[in-house]
Amino acid sequence: MSSKTIDNTQASERVSKMWRQFLSWRERNIKEKSFVVILALIVGVLGGFAALILKLLIHSISTALTSHLDLTAGNYIFLIYPAIGILLAVVYVKFFVKDNISHGVTRVLYAISQNKSRLKGHNTYSSIIASSITIGFGGSVGAEGPIVATGAAIGSNLGQAFKMSPRILMILVGCGAAAGIAGIFKAPIAGMLFTLEVLMLDLTTVSVMPLLISSITAATIAYIFTGYDVEFFFVQSESFVTQRIPFVIFLGLFCGLVSLYFTRVMIMMENFFRKRLVSQWKKTIAGSLLLSGLIFLFPPLYGEGYTSINGLLGADPSSIVNSSIFYGDGGEKWFILVFIGCIILLKGFATSATTGAGGIGGTFAPSLYVGCMTGFFFAFLLNYFWVDLDLSMKNFALMGMAGVMAGVMHAPLMAIFLTAEMTGGYDLFLPLLIVSAISYGTIKIFEPYSIYTMRLAQRGELLTHHKDKAVLTLLKMDSVIERDFMEVRPEMNLKEMVDVISRSNRNLFPVIDNDKKLIGIVLLDEIRNIMFRPDLYKRMYVEKFMSSPPAMIEVGESMDKVMKTFDDTGAWNLPVVEQGRYVGFVSKSKIFNSYRRVLRHYSED
Repeated sequence: MSSKTIDNTQASERVSKMWRQFLSWRERNIKEKSFVVILALIVGVLGGFAALILKLLIHSISTALTSHLDLTAGNYIFLIYPAIGILLAVVYVKFFVKDNISHGVTRVLYAISQNKSRLKGHNTYSSIIASSITIGFGGSVGAEGPIVATGAAIGSNLGQAFKMSPRILMILVGCGAAAGIAGIFKAPIAGMLFTLEVLMLDLTTVSVMPLLISSITAATIAYIFTGYDVEFFFVQSESFVTQRIPFVIFLGLFCGLVSLYFTRVMIMMENFFRKRLVSQWKKTIAGSLLLSGLIFLFPPLYGEGYTSINGLLGADPSSIVNSSIFYGDGGEKWFILVFIGCIILLKGFATSATTGAGGIGGTFAPSLYVGCMTGFFFAFLLNYFWVDLDLSMKNFALMGMAGVMAGVMHAPLMAIFLTAEMTGGYDLFLPLLIVSAISYGTIKIFEPYSIYTMRLAQRGELLTHHKDKAVLTLLKMDSVIERDFMEVRPEMNLKEMVDVISRSNRNLFPVIDNDKKLIGIVLLDEIRNIMFRPDLYKRMYVEKFMSSPPAMIEVGESMDKVMKTFDDTGAWNLPVVEQGRYVGFVSKSKIFNSYRRVLRHYSED
C-alpha cells in the first residue's frame, strides 16, 4: 500500500473520529427538539438554493434554445429539441446515476412509508440535473416533483449524517419537500400544506415548527435572490361579484372532471409504456416521437408552459398560438377556443410521453397548466355563446389553476394557498375555496387516491393520516412471522404425533407434504380427547384428525390485508405460505405487540 493511500486512510479515520465526538457532544448538550429546529433551518437554506439552481438551469437552457424562434410561423426545430433532451436525460440516468429517479414525489412517499425515510445521496442532485435537461429541451413536465425529491433527499441525508431516528428523519424529509415547494414558488404556506396533504405527515407539536422554519427560510432565499415579484403576473382588473358564484360552482365541477380525465390519461399511458414497451430505447423512441409531434402542433406544450399561463392571466389569448403553424388563425375566437380545448385534452399525453420515454419531471406544473387552460376555456366558452355574460376570463383561469390542482393532487388547501401566493390573487380567495372544494369532492367520487399515492396504495405501501393504517403500513411481514412451530407429516400415527407434542411448547402444528406444501393443521385442543388412548396410537393417523386452516396468508401481503383476514376468520393464528409452501405462522397477539411498539414510536412527540 502506498504512503499516499495510508495518509488518506488515516485522515479519513481522524475525520470519522472527530465526527463521532461531535455527535456525542451534541447528544449531551443539545436536546433533540432544539436540534431538529436547527436542522430544519439548514434544510430550508439548502432547499431554497436547490430551487434557485434548478430554476436557473431550466431558464438558461430554454432561453438559449428558443430565443431565436419565429413567433409568426411553425418551428420545425420543435421536432428535434424534446427528443434530444429526453435522450440526454436517459443517458445521464442510465450510465451516470444508475438508479430510477422518476416519479419523484411517489418515491418520497415510498421512502417515508417503506424505507424509514431514507433517500440515497445522489437524490440531492441527480433530479436537478436530469429534470433541467428534460424541461429545458421542451419536456412537457414540471420542475416541482424533482425539487420535492431533491429537498426531501437533503433532509433525509442530513438527518442520517447526524444519526437521527426514523421519526425525526420523516420530519426532515417533510421539511425538505416543503422547502423545495416554498423556494420554487415563493409560497411558504403552500410548501407546508404540500407536506401535510400530499406527503401526509401529521401536524404535531414536534413537526409544526420545523416545517414552518424550512418553508419560510426557503421562500426568504427565493425573495432575496429573485426579488419580490410573484411567480405569475396577475392583476385583478375585474372584481368578483357574488352573482358569479353559480358559475364558480359549475367551474368546480368541470375542474373535477378535467382532473379525473388528466389522472386517467396519465395512468393509462404509464401502464402502456411499462407493459407494452419493455425496452428502454423503445420507450425513448416512442415517447420522443409522440412528444415532439404534439409540441410541433401545439407549441404551448413546450416545457412547463409558464409563458402561456402568464398570457392567459393577462387576458391575452391570442398569444397562445405563437410559434405554431396556426399563427394566422389566432385572431379567430372560435379557433382559440378549439386550440385551448385541444391543449387541455393533450397535455396529459404530452406529460406521460415525457416521463414514459425516460425524461425526468413531475405532474405538479402540468396540473397548474391544465387548470389555467380549463378555467380560461370555461369562461371563454360561456362568453362566446352568451355574449352578455361577460365573465372575467383571467379570473376564471386563476380559479381553474386551483381547481385542477386540488383534484389531481387531492390537496385542496395547498391548491388554494399556492394559487393565491404565487399570483397575489388573494381577493379571489372565496371563489378559490369554492372551486377547489368542489373539484376535490368531484374527483373523490371516482378516485380515492391522488396521482402520487395511487401506485403505493394499490400495493398497500402508503402511509396515511389514518393512524391505525399508518402503523400497520410501517409493520413488516417478516418481523411478525413465527417459525418455531414443529412440522408433522400426514402419514404420522398418533404415537408419533404425541412424541412431537411432548417436545414442543406450541399447541399448533402445521401438516406438510414432501414438497413442503401446507396441507392442513393440527390443533392440540382438538386431539386432547384421544391423546391418552394407547389403543389408538397405531390406528390413528395425522391425515385423519388434521383440519384445514381458516385462511392462509401469502408472503408479501400488506398488514392491513392480514388484519382484515384475521377479522373475517376470527382466528388467532394463521399460516404463512409462499406459493403454497409453508413458511411459518403469524399470530394476532404478535401483531398487537408489534403494533403497540411502533405506535409508541410513531406517536411520540
